[in-house]
Formats: sequence, structure tokens, C-alpha cells
Amino acid sequence: MLQFPPWKIWLVSVICALGVLFALPNVIGKSTLESLPSWLPHNQVSLGLDLRGGVYLLLQVDTQAYVSDRMAVVEEDMRRLLRDERLGVRVDSNRDGVITMTLRNAGDAEQAQDLLGDVSDGVEVVLAEGGRITATLTEQGRQDGLSDAVDRALEVIGRRINETGVREPIVQRQGADRILVQVPGVENPEQLKDILGQTAKLTFRIVDVDADLTAAQNGQVPLGSELLAGKDEGTSYVVSKRIMVSGESLTGAQAAFDQGRPVVSFSFDTAGARRFCDATTENIGQPMAIVLDDEVISAPRINGAICQGRGIITGNFTVSETNELALLLRAGALPVPMDIVEERTVGPSLGADSIRAGEVAAVIGFAAVVIFMLGAYGLFGIFANVALLANIILILGAMSLLQATLTLPGIAGIVLTVGMAVDANVLIFERIREEVRNGRTPFNAVDTGFKRAMSTIIDSNLTTILAAGLLFGLGSGPVRGFGVTLAIGIVTSMFTAIMVTRLQAVLWLRRKRPQTLPL
Repeated sequence: MLQFPPWKIWLVSVICALGVLFALPNVIGKSTLESLPSWLPHNQVSLGLDLRGGVYLLLQVDTQAYVSDRMAVVEEDMRRLLRDERLGVRVDSNRDGVITMTLRNAGDAEQAQDLLGDVSDGVEVVLAEGGRITATLTEQGRQDGLSDAVDRALEVIGRRINETGVREPIVQRQGADRILVQVPGVENPEQLKDILGQTAKLTFRIVDVDADLTAAQNGQVPLGSELLAGKDEGTSYVVSKRIMVSGESLTGAQAAFDQGRPVVSFSFDTAGARRFCDATTENIGQPMAIVLDDEVISAPRINGAICQGRGIITGNFTVSETNELALLLRAGALPVPMDIVEERTVGPSLGADSIRAGEVAAVIGFAAVVIFMLGAYGLFGIFANVALLANIILILGAMSLLQATLTLPGIAGIVLTVGMAVDANVLIFERIREEVRNGRTPFNAVDTGFKRAMSTIIDSNLTTILAAGLLFGLGSGPVRGFGVTLAIGIVTSMFTAIMVTRLQAVLWLRRKRPQTLPL
């Protein structure tokens, strides 16, 4: 164990130097950091919501809206299936998850039953006397659909938040129909709520130019059309319910400028480009409504077929509005509306108090350990304290490199690691003392002490790493932060105890050749 070749000395020195290099950005100012060469590390440890401040939101699925949208799609599918077979039908009602229809010819009942038997998973279709059809969303279908909607909403919300450039957001499911969102460092909570609150359901539809707008505003909307408000105050449009192309076919959206005006450029996938080409070819000269969340944001006139799969959305947009709209379109539409049921804002002053408390705890813990090691082991205690300092530097460097999030429990993990970091040294030093009492020379005692303590050190630290892995894998939020800092601290403490402390002891023994050990 006392054979310490030059390459090992260089390895330990390089690792410690890299730890200092990666930890350095955390202790220098931002202005100084920006002036450093680009090849030097610039990453700092990311602070969690409880330290940095930010927004806590609890979102809940609008179940009524989900059922309404789901059954609207089912109704359209049922009408299409019957229409394709030339079976006349009248829709009596569609509410609360139940659709009632009546066939114009009761003799078509058997054929309709065959057509509508598997119209949608989770929907039960029953045919009654007189050609009356009832389609009901089952409880299992409701639960499965809501679960799928929440899963897809998780992905969309995660993409939207990541598009804003926020570091380390927490987006996780809570219960059957809720999503928890924690975003640290947000300076404008209202803008974040606007981004998350919009469904961002984009559709392209043809404006019904033959409809009487005044009559429609008085409730006389033509069959197959609906009245929608425009983006500009006081404007409204009568648009066809038929969707020519939906936002699901978009492959990209970016804020841009067209003749000096802020616009949003977009592109379709192959299928969407074909449908958009067909729609524009068939409706040249007519306005096409671009509808976002049941609001017409633009209604440009189709001057010619657009078959390149690309286009722009114009309107009275500001630059910030085009950026936000492009972000929403890139992230995709929420499958169902979400309501904010709980909101908390953690101020940066509270985070600063937590940081100060954590710093005080870390300093007190570090000082207590240093004093104990000096009093208990003398010169070897100094070796252990140098290794402990290297351990803290390596933890900060590793967290900066991995861009791990530091939370208040994470600070507790670091403080705990400070105490645990000297456990290995205590085992080694006590073993060396034992060997000295057994009559071994200083060289033999140190060599044997390191060798025989190694298996105990590895066993104890492996079990702690397993526990930290379980905390990270099964926990969430601050619990995961604690697991991360604990695991990093255990790995670095093993390195510093086994390599850094041993290196110091070897160099001292080679230089001084002592007859007794100052333990």
C-alpha cells in the first residue's frame, strides 16, 4: 500500500485540480465568470426552488372538458360511419358523456349496430326500439382516457417549460388527474401560467363567407358552422366546423419577420402538407381561419395553392407574442384543458435565508470535525482535514459538472457527508494504532492499517450508495436532491480517504523516516 508510483501521484493531483477548476465558478462573481476564456468551466450548481425561489403550481385536468371533447370526436366518427353507408341519422343530444341519435329509417337499425359496435374504445353503443341509438362513455373508458391524457399532458408541459430555458424544472404526476410543476428562478409567474394554461389547440378551417354574421351573432348559426371570436377585440367569424388541417401535423414553428411584421412561420409533416395543399387548392379566393383554442388569430385569404408544406401566421402580433405562440406550437397542444388548483410563489429572500442557514450548518459541522480530528489524531488528523477539504471541493465540482440541483435537503446531504467523510479515516487510523500496539514498525503499521481497513470502508460505503440510489430512483423533488448529493459525497469521500490521505501519509513517511507515529 505504501508503493505509490508517480502516475498515481499525478492522477490524484489532476483529479483534485479538476475539482477546484469545476468548483471555482460557484465562488466567483458572474461578471468575472463571463470574462474568463470560453474553454474554462462556466457551469454553476443549479439551486432548487427552496433556495432560488420560483413558482409551485398544481394543475388539474378539466374532466368535464375532456368528456365533452372525447364525445364530440365520437359523435363525428359515428356520423361519418353512417354517412359513408348512406344511413340518415339525427343527433338528439350530446352531453355528460352520453350521445343520443335517431335513425331516419328504423329498418337500418341492424346495419347501424354492426357499424357502430366498435366506434371507440371505452364507449358502449346500445340500439333501442324506433332506431334510437345511445352511445355512453363507460367509467373504465373515462379513467383510461383521463390517465392517457395526463401522461400526454406531462410530456407537453415538460417541453413547454424546457423551451423557456428554465433549469431543472420538476414536472410530475400527482394522483389520477393532477400534475405538479415546480419551476425555480422564474421572475414572471404570470407569463409561466399563461404558457401552461393555454391548450394551444391549433386548427385550420375555412371561413363561411356565405353566412350572415349579424344573424350568427344573434344565435342563427348555419348548420355545420360555428361563431368564433377573433383575436382583435370586437371581431368574430363564422367558420366551418370541418378541420382542414390540425396542429398535430406541425413539425416546426419559429418567430420570424415578414415585411417588417412579426409573424410565426410553420412547417407540416408529409401528410399535413398534402392536406394543406388540397385545402388551399379547393378554396382559392376564400379566407382560411387559423384557430387557436377557439379563437381566430388570423384569417388570411387564400391567393393560391400552398403545396410546399410551409406557411406563415400573420396578425397584429408583438414580437413577444410571436415567440410565445411559436413556443406553444413547437411544444404541442395539451390533450385536455388544465386548471390551476394551487399556486405558491417562493420568494428569493426565503431562499437566501435557507442558503445562509445551510452555510452556517456546513461551517459549524466542518469546524467541529476538523477540531475533533486534530485533537484525536494529531498530524494524521491534519492529513484527514486536508482530505476533507478536497472532498468538499470535489462535491461542488461534480455537482457543477453534472448540473445537479442543490436543494435544502441537498445541503443537509453535504453536511452529513462532511461527518461521514472522516469515517474511513477514523477506521484507518484506529487500525494503524492497533498495529503499532502489536509492535509493528511505523511503515508496516501504516501499510497494514490501510490494507485491513479497506474491506470495511468499501462495504460500509457501498450500502450507503445503494440507499442513495433508492432515494434517487424512488423519490422525487428534494428527496432526489438529497440522494444525489449523498451519492456524490460518498464517492468523493472514498477517493479522498483512500487516495488523498494515503498520498500525504506516504510522502511524509518517505521524507521523515520516523521511529514512532504521532497518533
